[in-house]
Amino acid sequence: MSFAGKRVVVTAAGRGIARRAVERYVEAGARVVASDVDAKALERLKAEHPGVVTARADVSDEGEVNALFDVAARELGGLDILVSAAGIGGAIGPAEDITLEAWHRCLGINLDGAFLCARRAIPMLKAAGRGSIVNFSSMSGLYPNFHRAPYCAAKFAVIGLTKVLAMELGPHRINVNAVCPGPVEGERMDEIVAAEGKARGKAADQMRAEYAKASSMRSFVSADDIVNMVLFVTSEAGRHVSGQALAIDGHTESFAG
Repeated sequence: MSFAGKRVVVTAAGRGIARRAVERYVEAGARVVASDVDAKALERLKAEHPGVVTARADVSDEGEVNALFDVAARELGGLDILVSAAGIGGAIGPAEDITLEAWHRCLGINLDGAFLCARRAIPMLKAAGRGSIVNFSSMSGLYPNFHRAPYCAAKFAVIGLTKVLAMELGPHRINVNAVCPGPVEGERMDEIVAAEGKARGKAADQMRAEYAKASSMRSFVSADDIVNMVLFVTSEAGRHVSGQALAIDGHTESFAG
């Protein structure tokens, strides 16, 4: 798939899936603004990919999101694709033990961030005459996950937001989809497995095995598995895929309880 000349904003681009998305878009000819809350991660990305424009932003902060899209408008001259990947795992534990502060933080980054970025991107995409938005949900946005109330609430809501945006933006030739990764190999999943194992009194290796067993294919997915789907739905080939919650998970049968 060629993205020659396409203008792309990717959030949470300092590591993991979103960083890989940046690399793949660049390889395919796109011009990219990469954002993350971690300035040092952006420095490392810039060192390896000097052509990428970097802009630090906390997506839960309206002012910082506005500044990010001001950079995109100035540096790219417009926008064709938004990949809204920023998210956190949030507090893990029984709902009665979750503080309101932890609840708000999880929804602020996962849900408010997707809304704030989409809100700024939409006028730019309309001006381009067509475009794509990909929001990152999760398998926890399709199935409830034990001890993950804030995260599930946020990721279910991201799918709802995605479907409304698809309805509103379809007449403008803008497709909007949510990707729903299953457990993804990498640093972030290692952190989640360790935290969830601690909350449940299980060893990290045991939790990891339970996560893998939850899918029919009995395995974790890779960052490239997710990015392949992101690139497809933002390409010319995927232009009529819209309003979908796209699971890349080896077919989840159940979550470990």
